[in-house]
Amino acid sequence: VAGLGNYGLRGTRHSVGMEVLDRLARQLAVAEGWRVDKRCCADVALATAHGLELLLLKPRRFMNLNGLSVASAAEIYSLGPGDIYLVHDDLDKALGKVAIKLGGSARGHNGVQSCISALQSNVSTCQEKGINPV
Repeated sequence: VAGLGNYGLRGTRHSVGMEVLDRLARQLAVAEGWRVDKRCCADVALATAHGLELLLLKPRRFMNLNGLSVASAAEIYSLGPGDIYLVHDDLDKALGKVAIKLGGSARGHNGVQSCISALQSNVSTCQEKGINPV
């Protein structure tokens, strides 16, 4: 789970993905487990939820380069594009509203476009497995 944003610019709408990951880490009781992984230029924490192992990732780059950290982490931790969930802001949504999108385009979001380009994929796990969202 990658929280996109501009590292170091906390409190801005554009870095809401990182703030969501901080909250998720607290809820999963791993907030003290954040560490810097220089190999992928990101803060990472490992967690378990409902029997699944999770890698929480906050890139230490500007938004338009977040994909470099996400793709490096995918390689290091043996993750495919379909294993990755991006948490990011969306100016088309009211602040505090959440939407789940499976694959598709970046819709003008530079952080998402960076991830699509670096991973060379815009496919979600559901699409890979032939699951149609309701």
